[in-house]
Amino acid sequence: MATESEVMQELATDVGGAAVEHAGDHAVVFPPFDTTTFASQLFWLAITFGLLYYLMARVVVPRIGGILEDRSDRIVGDLAEASRLKEESERVIETYEAELAEARRKAQAIAEERRAAVNADLAEKRKAAESGLAGKLAEAEGRIRSIRDKALSEVDGIATEAAEAVVARLAPVTVDTAEAAAAVARVKRQEA
Repeated sequence: MATESEVMQELATDVGGAAVEHAGDHAVVFPPFDTTTFASQLFWLAITFGLLYYLMARVVVPRIGGILEDRSDRIVGDLAEASRLKEESERVIETYEAELAEARRKAQAIAEERRAAVNADLAEKRKAAESGLAGKLAEAEGRIRSIRDKALSEVDGIATEAAEAVVARLAPVTVDTAEAAAAVARVKRQEA
């Protein structure tokens, strides 16, 4: 079994550097907790704090401030550039849309002009075709009229010849051509 001092020493080592160590019957205090060294500890704490504060105030904070200011300036510059580019792109889009509308108007005008030219050309061709057809129709009607007149003029001669032939067949009498023509003319007048 362990003695009381061994248990205390073991307990002190287990705690990981506790304030009191036992060395025999005599107690030794952990140096940071020793009240006799508080003044020198506070002195060195003040010097260390002052040096660290000086380094932070003169070196670290200005550098961080400069970095933040550079970033802020860069962000402001980037935002200004983005705004300028946005305005420029809007102007380009407006110009594009205006040119596109103008191109559409021109295309419609050209299409309308071509449509009018094609319609005029078709009307001219139709007129020429109609006049050609009218000429051909007039010519055909003239030919038909002349054929009809010729046929009608020959009908009297054919009717006269047919009457002579019929009378000659039916009766042993000979008919004079002038008499047959007069008989055909009488029948023709009665029908008209």
